[in-house]
Amino acid sequence: MTKQPPAPHIEFDGRPATEESLRIPALYGFGHFTALQVRDGRARGLGLHLARLDAANRELFGLPLDGERVRELIRHALDGAGRRDASVRVNAYQPPGATRTTLMVTVREPAVMPSGARSLMSVPYARTAPHIKRPGEFGQTYYGVLAERAGFDDALLTASGGVVTEGAVTNIGFRDGDSVVWPDAPALTGITMALLEQGLERAGRPSVRRPVTLDGPVGVGRFSAAFVCNSQGIAPVRRIDDTVFAVDEELMKDLGAVYDSAPEDAV
Repeated sequence: MTKQPPAPHIEFDGRPATEESLRIPALYGFGHFTALQVRDGRARGLGLHLARLDAANRELFGLPLDGERVRELIRHALDGAGRRDASVRVNAYQPPGATRTTLMVTVREPAVMPSGARSLMSVPYARTAPHIKRPGEFGQTYYGVLAERAGFDDALLTASGGVVTEGAVTNIGFRDGDSVVWPDAPALTGITMALLEQGLERAGRPSVRRPVTLDGPVGVGRFSAAFVCNSQGIAPVRRIDDTVFAVDEELMKDLGAVYDSAPEDAV
């Protein structure tokens, strides 16, 4: 029998979820969120997560979002769940008539990206306002399901002309000689991607952003290796459609070391 994961612990503004509070995400889905992994009460890139929430809140609701309030609510939810290691998600909503942003903090078991090499199916989909991380993305889920049905691990989102943008729930990067290349296209700058960019710069191996397409002179086939990353970690890519990549163990080791060197901040 498959063991079911424990139910998530959910709080709204520091109080346990109720039938009434759960109506907010159910009925007023317009909002934004960030997702982070917490280990021993600490998280990498915490300042970037807080900045992401504040910037999105100002853009969507015209209100700042105090980082100290967010940290306090995360700590409270972790205590309520009895966890020091966890997957944490902070959702922000502005119900009609509210003068303050409602924050929903969800605490689940810690998660790690599967270490095996990933296969990606390209799909013709680009998110609206991709710089904002937000819930309820039907297109990403839809194409992710189609990719899995076709035998792939996930979907690779592409814009008009086969322009590579991002994975359905990841950023994607490529190796070109000694450089790491990120697609220069509208996409969410993930926190793990940002930490890798900063760490590679510190290591004297700056990454670059360049146009990447499925085919042609800047097609994915010109790169020697590829990888995906998100808050759960980093994994190699073994295939995009019919283009096969060898797993670059040296690259994965270097990326892992760069990520591990990022400081962890107490929530």
